[in-house]
Amino acid sequence: MLTANARGVYLIAATPFAEDGVLDLDGLDRLIDWYLARGVDGLTILGQLGEAPKLTLEESLVVARRVLARVRVPVVVGVSSPGFASLVQLTEAVMAAGAAGVMIAPPGTLRGDEAVLGYCSEVAALLGPVPWVLQDFPLAGGPPMGAALIRRIADACPNMAVLKHEDWPGLDKITAVRRQEAAGARRLAILCGHGGILLPHELARGADGAMTGFSFPEMLVDVCRLVRDGEPDTALDLYDRYLPLVRYEQQPGLGLAVRKYVLWRRGALGTPALRSPGARLSAETRAEVDLLLARLERALA
Repeated sequence: MLTANARGVYLIAATPFAEDGVLDLDGLDRLIDWYLARGVDGLTILGQLGEAPKLTLEESLVVARRVLARVRVPVVVGVSSPGFASLVQLTEAVMAAGAAGVMIAPPGTLRGDEAVLGYCSEVAALLGPVPWVLQDFPLAGGPPMGAALIRRIADACPNMAVLKHEDWPGLDKITAVRRQEAAGARRLAILCGHGGILLPHELARGADGAMTGFSFPEMLVDVCRLVRDGEPDTALDLYDRYLPLVRYEQQPGLGLAVRKYVLWRRGALGTPALRSPGARLSAETRAEVDLLLARLERALA
């Protein structure tokens, strides 16, 4: 089960599709094996980067059960939903199939700290003992949550084990949460997003790892390992080599298409297809990504 001791890389998995938008389940098996071969500590499925909003509930269950039957690392499943009924239904199904926990993003329609706290408290009551991840992602439309509110949520929701930190700028928030804990508050695991674009700095502020996607997950794994082993300068040197591609993948609206293109180039996906509606890369964009890949290959040689 997911606990506040979670650390390392819980990679957010892409969802493979055929060119016609049909789920590619054999491709999902290959992709999951490819991720595991790169040393990830866990997986997060059915997140935004997994195109979860484009899946039906039945498809979400097919994907989750397929992955959970295949792996032995902890798997967190995104279950965010406009309504509690589908959230609870999906949670019960994936936990029965062996998930380590679920991830929930409070909806952006909530206004004010009390509304967010009330929503999270109701989620906690509905989920009972199920451990869950609070996704803090205001740039994607989620409600703003300061460190004080996060602490109130943690106090009210004892099975909220992990903060998925995706505020930006947000490094000072990590520091504030860790200072609360130094003063006696319950510890939370902090796993960070945004494609790893600030990962070495987040780790230096006290984050435990990453819960994000990137087309070179081995970089995320190695940076976390190097920082944990007391080699932050070496971690920064490695991160620097990948930074142009990390930055390029972070383009709003285009980043997932870029990531899937690189995964396809690396042999991890059978096609780079997104399910519609989704961005498509122009010939010029593909050429830019190819240039970045060539430069990265030289930098790593």
